Amino acid sequence: TLAKQKRILGRGIEERPASVEDRNEFGHYELDTIVGRRNGQESVIMAFIERKSRHQILRLIDEKDADSVNYAMRGVIKEYGDLIKTVTADNGSEFSELNSVLGGVADVYYAHPYSACERGTNEAHNRMVRRNFPKGISLDAVSPKDVQIVEDKLNRLPRKQHGYRTNEEVFTQEAQHARTLA
Repeated sequence: TLAKQKRILGRGIEERPASVEDRNEFGHYELDTIVGRRNGQESVIMAFIERKSRHQILRLIDEKDADSVNYAMRGVIKEYGDLIKTVTADNGSEFSELNSVLGGVADVYYAHPYSACERGTNEAHNRMVRRNFPKGISLDAVSPKDVQIVEDKLNRLPRKQHGYRTNEEVFTQEAQHARTLA
């Protein structure tokens, strides 16, 4: 099948620790890009989401390529690197250099090609981001501030799975706890 032919860029998701799956442990992330228009030669949104708190970090990046993702990830690492344990991404070429960027910070795992369900947190939250940035619109017309507003709005939404606390509240509590233990 088509899925078998595409090479996985690094360690496959089956090598990821089982503790990542149940969302009881903080610090495991999923990474994806959200494209406006399909040509990929324009701005895209990088979505980085923590699995337990569902807190997401959205960054507007120049294009869907490894350099843009790496640049944005370096900024994220400066702020949150001490909290990141694992990152799960798809096999897009924009994630081909994650191991070098995250080396010494976190373990990187790659989902199987054409298996979006293996990064379900990303997929569900990308749908929420799409309410503000629908498919087909040019993200070149969007500012980093516009993306920040959507990130804040989604992180401050009370969630049933958190007992009606927000992703931001859960993330802040978990981050403080993790940094206390460090």
